[in-house]
Amino acid sequence: MNALHAVRHIGGGLFHALAELGSVRMTPPRDPRAAAHRLAGVLGALGRAHDLVVTTRGDIPRGTALIVANHVSYLDPIAVLPVCPAIPIAKGEVGAWPIVGPIGAALGVVFVTRRDPMARARTLRRMHDLLAAKTSVLNFAEGTTTDGDRVAPFWRGGFGIAQRLGVPVVPVAIRYVDRDLAWCNGATFVPHYLRTAARARLEVALTFGAPMVPRTGEAPEAMAARARGVIAHLLERNPHAGISTELPPSRPDPVLPASVAGDGERRDRRRGPRRAA
Repeated sequence: MNALHAVRHIGGGLFHALAELGSVRMTPPRDPRAAAHRLAGVLGALGRAHDLVVTTRGDIPRGTALIVANHVSYLDPIAVLPVCPAIPIAKGEVGAWPIVGPIGAALGVVFVTRRDPMARARTLRRMHDLLAAKTSVLNFAEGTTTDGDRVAPFWRGGFGIAQRLGVPVVPVAIRYVDRDLAWCNGATFVPHYLRTAARARLEVALTFGAPMVPRTGEAPEAMAARARGVIAHLLERNPHAGISTELPPSRPDPVLPASVAGDGERRDRRRGPRRAA
């Protein structure tokens, strides 16, 4: 039965992805807001193809916002964006993935290599342009995935942009009912995805916090820490599990061999927990 679930989910997901890849090449979106809504529709179809059930709590933002969430899995944007359309910030390596990368690029997904200062600067400029154009942005500010029981320190750059533009920051806590859906601790993508697709049903709870505005004189890093604390609190209120805010080990790049990814992980440890963008 698990094999049948996997075949149905993978087949359905591949059908929708290939259909959108052809469609977006023929009729690209006219502007970032249109791209965000189109991406929301595509990801909603992918979620339904995988029997992803999303439960929401709190007020879902309807206006322009910087949406900030903890990061647990590649399923996160599939859960969040159909509920509140936005342009997501994604890990640079995802842009090179077959099918996923070309669709994301065509629909305005912002790919960033966080270890590259110039790439981070370009990403911040793009975030500024999107928010200024009244297009919401989804940012997984930890910059890595965790097992869902921890909230890693947040990168601060997006918060400074939201402050300058007067755009509210909306914190979102993501919690999966099945803890094994977390994509972390060196798990490679394909085996993890095959196990995920073999499940009959995927369940995730999204808890939206109240929109945050900067306090007088508040530095971006202070606002980032405040948003992190709000998400940790929202996760504590979630009935599925508790939450610890200690910093977990960095996750090596799951699409590379462990020896290659380990070099980046060691560099992260030497750099320490400070987040600059």
